[in-house]
Amino acid sequence: MSAQSTYRDPLNPSSTSFKEAAANKIDSMADKANEKLHDVAGTAEQFANRLADQGRDASDKMSEVAGNLKGAVDKSVREQPMATLAMAAVLGFILGAVWKS
Repeated sequence: MSAQSTYRDPLNPSSTSFKEAAANKIDSMADKANEKLHDVAGTAEQFANRLADQGRDASDKMSEVAGNLKGAVDKSVREQPMATLAMAAVLGFILGAVWKS
């Protein structure tokens, strides 16, 4: 055997074993990157689902509060129309003052 046929320079890109080692390393890195990407995507999906659930809960609660407020205003208008009108005027004045400043 000649020295030239048994010696392979690891720094020589034309070396077959170097190319195979580099390809294996790149494949390994690609697999790891793919796994991490799937992990991140799963975490993002869980976060989005939780956020959507919280949004639905908040919407349901706001609808309930709006219904309660409507019932209270209706009752107030029927039982004490002048007091309700005065409260609406005061509230409008306060909101206008806050809006201007």
